[in-house]
Amino acid sequence: MGTRELAGIAGPLYALPYGEFVAARTAAAKDVSSVGITATEQRALAAEVRALPKPSVAAWAVNMLAAHHPEILRELAELGASMQDAQAALDAAALRRLGQQRRRLLAGAVTMAGALADQQGRAISATMAAEVEQTLRAATADPGAAAAVQSGRLLRALSADGVDVVDLAGAVAVPGSPAVTGTGTDALQGIADGGAPGGRGAEPPARSADRGDGAGGQPPAEQPLLRAVGKARKTPSPSALERARAGLQAAAESAAAADEEARRATAELADAAADTTRLADEARELRRRLELAEAELKGARKRHELAAAMAQQTARAADRERRKEVLARERVLRLGNTPEG
Repeated sequence: MGTRELAGIAGPLYALPYGEFVAARTAAAKDVSSVGITATEQRALAAEVRALPKPSVAAWAVNMLAAHHPEILRELAELGASMQDAQAALDAAALRRLGQQRRRLLAGAVTMAGALADQQGRAISATMAAEVEQTLRAATADPGAAAAVQSGRLLRALSADGVDVVDLAGAVAVPGSPAVTGTGTDALQGIADGGAPGGRGAEPPARSADRGDGAGGQPPAEQPLLRAVGKARKTPSPSALERARAGLQAAAESAAAADEEARRATAELADAAADTTRLADEARELRRRLELAEAELKGARKRHELAAAMAQQTARAADRERRKEVLARERVLRLGNTPEG
C-alpha cells in the first residue's frame, strides 16, 4: 500500500497537542472506512495507524512550528542552503554574515516553539529547548534534515556535527520513500511525496540559483547575497584543504556562539545556586526557630497544667477554710445567746 493514505491520517495527528496524540491515534485507527479502500487495505491501514510512534517533546515542539509557522522553517532551510553555497565557494564574509543571521533565526524559532508549546498546554524545559535548537541547527546543515523538519511528522531530535550528514533513520513518521534518510534533492522530494495534512507537504528549501523575479513579484531581501554566492561558485573547485579550512572557520564561529550561550547558562546556574543556598539557609533557620518554639510551647503547656492543678488545690483549701469560718461564727453566736450560770 502507498503512503499517501497513511500520511493523510498521520499529518493531523502530529499537529495535535502533545497529550492528545495517543487517544487521537486510537480513534483514527478505528475510523479508516472513509478512506475509500478495500476491507483488507483498511485493516492494514488501521494497523499502520496504531503503529505510528509518539514523538518526543522536542520533536513535537518542532512539529508545532511546521503546523503553525512553516515560514520559519522554510527561512531556516533557505538560510542553510545559502550557507552550504558559501562554504563550497569559500566565501568567508558570506559565512560570517549568514552565521550571524542563523543565530538570530534560531533564537527566534526556539522562542516561538516554546510559545506554541505553552499555547498547546505543554511547556518545554530548558533541556528540551536546547534539543529544539539543535534540531533546527541540523536543518540548516543538511537538506535532508530540513525536509524532515518541514514535514511536520518529526519523531525525535536531530543533530549535526558539520562533517557527516544528519542521521535521519527513524526520524520521520511515514517517510515518502527510503530516500528521506539521505540528503539533497531526492531526500526533499521523498518527504514531499509522503504528503502532509491538507496538502501541507514539506517544501524543499529554495536554492539561490532557483529564486528570482518570478510571477510572485519582488525578489527576497537576501537575493543580492544569494546571487553573489551563486557567481562565486563558478570559480574553480577548491581543494579539500581549502574546504576544510572554510568548514573550520564556520565551526569556530558556531563554537564561539555556543561558548557565549554556555557562559550565559553558567551565569544563570551560579545565580540559581546562590538562590538555592540562601533559601536552604533560611529554611534551616526557620526549622531551628520552629524547634525552639515547639520546645517553649511544650514547657508552657506543662506550666499551664501545673498552674491549673495548683489553682484547683488552692480553691479546695479556700473552700474548707470558709466552712471553718462559718462553723466558728455559728459557735460564737450560740455561746453568746446562752445565759451564764
